[in-house]
Order: sequence, then structure tokens, then C-alpha cells
Amino acid sequence: MCCFAVAFSAAKHRYTLVIDAGHGGKDAGACAHGAKEKDINLAVALAFGKYVERNCSDVRVIYTRKTDVFIPLHERAAIANRNKADVFISIHTNSLASKKPITGMETYTMGMRRSNEKLSAAKRENEVISLEDNYQQHYAGYDPRSPESTLIFEVINETNMALSVELAQLIQRYTCATARRPNKGVRQDAFLVLRETSMPACLVELGYITTVSEKNYLTKASNVDLMGRGIYQAFVAFKKEHDGKGAVSVVEEPREDVAKEDVAPVVEQPAVVEEPVSPTEEQTVTNASDIVFKVQIMSSDVKMKKTDSRLKGQKDADCYREGRLWKYTVGSSTNYSEIYQLCKQLRKKFPEAFVIAFRDGEKMNIREAIEEFKRTKNS
Repeated sequence: MCCFAVAFSAAKHRYTLVIDAGHGGKDAGACAHGAKEKDINLAVALAFGKYVERNCSDVRVIYTRKTDVFIPLHERAAIANRNKADVFISIHTNSLASKKPITGMETYTMGMRRSNEKLSAAKRENEVISLEDNYQQHYAGYDPRSPESTLIFEVINETNMALSVELAQLIQRYTCATARRPNKGVRQDAFLVLRETSMPACLVELGYITTVSEKNYLTKASNVDLMGRGIYQAFVAFKKEHDGKGAVSVVEEPREDVAKEDVAPVVEQPAVVEEPVSPTEEQTVTNASDIVFKVQIMSSDVKMKKTDSRLKGQKDADCYREGRLWKYTVGSSTNYSEIYQLCKQLRKKFPEAFVIAFRDGEKMNIREAIEEFKRTKNS
């Protein structure tokens, strides 16, 4: 009977969701107009989790905190990893010292930030590590006030990266529609809390506590429920797409009568950044099944026209579909060195551009492609 109980429990809770309410305890997060970020984050996290617990019987919900306590950033990721979570969602509230009111919700995935460091949401969120004991040991000397420190970040897994972007897009789509939030799109930044997670993960910035109207919205109980419901709907849609075996409730489509703003293009990071192989030589691979290198400049959840302003005049851009995303590329060559040089040029217009590889029309691991190019070239 014990074995049966264990097996039943494992079957019932085989899918694990970790919900992280940002900040807490001695770390209040952003504070403005009499409100504290830590309280807003916790309220929405609990509302989100309650929807999942009531409607998804096969999902085990784990909270990094359910009360006003301080949890170090590295421990939040460790909780997800120890429990072999399938999804990690961290909930936060944004702030910005600006005379002009700023509104809107945005969702982040892990990435390297290369510009506009003063406005970096991750820079502010990461500064909490100074409240931790011996934080230098946990974060390998990371200094949240130093732009150079973001260079330590690399995306760990291409598969998780794509899934994280998909999850973030669903959160934006459903929550902005359900809770009537201005949609500021999906973005990337170097968040410490996302760095060490080994599953699809994203960080939600619900709105700007420093804007009075936003603060009033974010602290109203009925709106907290709507935001929690929207994130829940996105989670169910994501789970249904990638884990169709579980018994989950029907996903409600977002209301079509809600005004939709243009979603910012999704930018992705390469799984590896390497120097080109002897860029002055022009030798190419001539195997029967050639590897073709291209530069990926952006992704979007809708197919764009060649004249779309987001392509910045790059009319030679091609696209391919991967999952829910349309991914846009420039260039095509069996010579990695040639494409790497093109990538460096394109980064002037598309800072997050990176090299990808295909074999026989199928996308392949970029590390393996580069290694094979080196071997063939050397031989």
C-alpha cells in the first residue's frame, strides 16, 4: 500500500510549478506612494497559485515564499532545481524614477543586456544581493552596480530559452487581456534569479509602482485577482501545449474587445558565443549534407511583412517557424567565419543578433555545428 501511495502521489503531482514572489522580509523591493513591491508580488503570486491549485489537480505548486520572509536569490532558483520544476515564474513590480508617468506590464526571460543599462530592470532587481550574507561567494563576484558584470551571463540551454520566450509571450497575451494591462512586450535582461534555473523560466514585471495610477491599480484586490487569473490562463495554455497528458481545465481565450498594443519583438540569446574560425580564410564545408549558418536577428509571435519597421529596412530577411514563434534570419553560408562577420555587422542594428545553424533544413545545435566546421576545415 505504501508503494501504491507513493506511485499515486508521483502520478498526481508529476508536473511541478514554482511560483516566486519577489523580495520579502527585510527586502521591501521598490516602494512608492505608501505601497511596497513585496506586498504586491506576494498577493499576485498567491492569487495565481490559488487558481492553479483549484483547477489543475495534476500540478504540484511550490512557493518560494507564502509569507513576508526574506529568501536569497540563489535559494529561489535552488528551490526550483531541487524540486525538478517544469516551470519557474517570478513575480515582481517595476519602478522608475521619471517625471513622466510610465504604465504597463512586461515579462522577461534570461539574457545579456548590452544597452540602456541605467534603465535595466535586472540591475535594480539584482541589487537585493547586497542584503545577503557572503553574496560574493554565491554569485562569483557579481557586482550589481557594474555593467561589466553582466558579461558573466550566458543562456544555458537553447531549448529552455525558446520555451521561456513562449511562456513569457503567453503571460503577456493572457494577463494583459484579462487584467486590461498595457502590453509592453517580452524582453530579455540579466536577472540573477533566472540565471541558475534549469527549466523554462521568466520574470513578470506587473507594472510601475512609482506611477500613482499604476500603484492604485496594482494594490486593488479585484485587480490582483485578475492578474493572478491571467498568469494562470497563460500557464495552462503553456502546459497544454507541452504536456497534453495532464487533466487541466479549459483555457479561456483572451477577450477580443480589449485593445491590444503592439508587442515588442522577442530577442533571443545564443547558446554559445565563439570567435570566428580563421576569418581571413574562405574555405567552406562541402559535405553531402552541408551545415548552413545564418544570423537570427529577432523573433515575433506574428508573421511580419518585409516592410515592417521592426525589421529596420532589412528586406533580405527570411523567416522560419519554430513552435509559436516566427524567427527572422539574414544571410546563409556554409562558412561560419563569413556569417560571424555578418553577425557583427548586423549587431549595429540588432544588438541581440546571433548565429544559428541548419543541416538539411533542420535546425541543429550551434556548438556541434561550429565544432564540425572546425574539424572539416582543419582536415
